[in-house]
Amino acid sequence: MRTAKADAEGGRSPSHLTAPGSLAWTTPELADPHHQGDKPAKVRSMFGAIARSYDLNNRLHSLWRDQAWRRFAVGWAGVKPTDRVLDMACGTGDLTEALARAGAASVVGGDFTQGMLDQAEIKRRRLSVPLRERINYQLADAMALPFADASFDVISIAFGIRNVAEPGAALREFRRALRPGGRLIVLEFSRPRLAPVRWFNEVYCRRVMPRTATWISRDQSGAYRYLPASVEAFMSVGELSGTIAASGFKQVETRALTLGICTCYRGVAR
Repeated sequence: MRTAKADAEGGRSPSHLTAPGSLAWTTPELADPHHQGDKPAKVRSMFGAIARSYDLNNRLHSLWRDQAWRRFAVGWAGVKPTDRVLDMACGTGDLTEALARAGAASVVGGDFTQGMLDQAEIKRRRLSVPLRERINYQLADAMALPFADASFDVISIAFGIRNVAEPGAALREFRRALRPGGRLIVLEFSRPRLAPVRWFNEVYCRRVMPRTATWISRDQSGAYRYLPASVEAFMSVGELSGTIAASGFKQVETRALTLGICTCYRGVAR
């Protein structure tokens, strides 16, 4: 098994990657960001560059809906007091903390960007002692989890599956690390079906959000140009549901949130 420090491209450690913020997405690359050979390096670099302003931009540019989406995900996960939970692509730990507050026995927040984990750890230290002791953050690659088979009762990933080099490979890893009957929860942006909502969302994400979020974060990595491009080029709700099912999950369900701007997926490990 590869270590947590191995990246999704083939075992290179973070020390071999360019410094955060230095790998900008070019316009041609953004036409199809999911098939760029250096996508893992670029994703790590850009998230490292925006880590400090990540929470502020999430709140502002989701119009404060991001926390509601996470609350729905936690509720749908059906967390029990005995559950061991893994929250992958945990970022600054918003969903990780929510899962711990829901009463899980333990929650591991995994991410392959150290800058994000650093921010999550700062927030963890501010929590009450009983809560923060149930949370542990760890550098981890979604495509090569450093955990034994059947280690978890719940695995979640919020707004991260489209950033993985091979989503199917990550989903198969999640199935391996889940016990039979364990629950998978995926939150991801989607393209609304209603034409007026889709039009508003596209204008907002293509024209407004990239400018204001880049200004707030002082980002030079192209992170907020990548966001709308990565959503548009990613799998549809039906395609992602099918990929989850093909990766070893049954009873795959979806719930459209905020008129389809976001979708929550739930599957049960076979």
